[in-house]
Amino acid sequence: MRVTSVNVVEELIPGPKDTGFTAIDKRPQAGRVAVGSLGLAGDSVCDTANHGGPDQALYLYADEDRSWWAGQLEREIPPGLFGENLDTDGLDVSGALIGERWRFGDGPDAVEVEVRAPRIPCITFQDRMGLPGWIKRFHQAGRPGAYLQVLKTGSVATGDAITVLRRPEHEVTIAVLFGDQDPAKMRGLLASGINLMPEIRALAERVAARA
Repeated sequence: MRVTSVNVVEELIPGPKDTGFTAIDKRPQAGRVAVGSLGLAGDSVCDTANHGGPDQALYLYADEDRSWWAGQLEREIPPGLFGENLDTDGLDVSGALIGERWRFGDGPDAVEVEVRAPRIPCITFQDRMGLPGWIKRFHQAGRPGAYLQVLKTGSVATGDAITVLRRPEHEVTIAVLFGDQDPAKMRGLLASGINLMPEIRALAERVAARA
């Protein structure tokens, strides 16, 4: 498992009508890039009401899912097109558990992160792709990628090895949370003691309360 691309904003571009500018235009970077508690050095967030912050410090997408979309759409899907900060090879992102922890690289500058939530597609993402109905199509595909919290700052570069540090004792993966939620699995998530995002906890409580 390894990092295959590290992407930061190339330039701020106009978003859909009345949404202002967006930082979704990410491009691969050469060399090591510093990682702070709020994400990659040189990156930025425009819509701070809906994006960014410690729980969405990094957005990661799997090469395997990019390749799948390239086949579905019959077009190239280069690193960063989806607005992701990191692309990876060999890492089961959709199968990652909420609260799972990973390390990028080795040594004192290695970065440690925690899986927090799936990416929820928005109108800016649809505008970026230029495809009517993209939000629904992306959601139905069940390949959302993962938002990460940075637990240990450092730096990351293309080629860094990825190590799984912890797999929590529950069954709620990125794919489960993004798709049809199961009440029993949500009860397991709540009982696991994982520190959840407020939005994720509220969702889990609603689903867990179902008969």
